[in-house]
Amino acid sequence: MKHHHHPALIARLRRAEGHLRSVITMLENERPCLDIAQQMHAVEAAIANAKRELIHDHIEHCLEAGEGGAARRDVLAELKTLSKFL
Repeated sequence: MKHHHHPALIARLRRAEGHLRSVITMLENERPCLDIAQQMHAVEAAIANAKRELIHDHIEHCLEAGEGGAARRDVLAELKTLSKFL
């Protein structure tokens, strides 16, 4: 299911992809380890932020639609599964 937040999420991930390509180039060019580590940290942060945005979006737009009874149990089970990725 596509949400209105997905285009922004795709843009975040493309930026992270560009940062990761930069890390590879930096390694190939034997740049200082400190510079490489800093760039790798930026990649990690970008991915973590994108993941958090995706999970929050899912909680807000998909899980809140669940009603009571069995649907509510399904929503809670899915939320528990999602929490593994936080």
